[in-house]
Amino acid sequence: MSIFDDIKGKAEGLIDGHEDAIKGGVEKAGDFVDSKTGDKFKDQIDGAQKAASDYVDGARK
Repeated sequence: MSIFDDIKGKAEGLIDGHEDAIKGGVEKAGDFVDSKTGDKFKDQIDGAQKAASDYVDGARK
């Protein structure tokens, strides 16, 4: 088992039961960055938010 597998396993363990809070926090952080940058990086931020949300959804299974 590599160190990355260990980290991934720990992250998935921390996610369990906190999915909505994590996804809400990611959304709030992305919106904050958008507001501070005048939406200059909106597409990149939205992509990161989607990727994080998809990861959280995948960790539930």
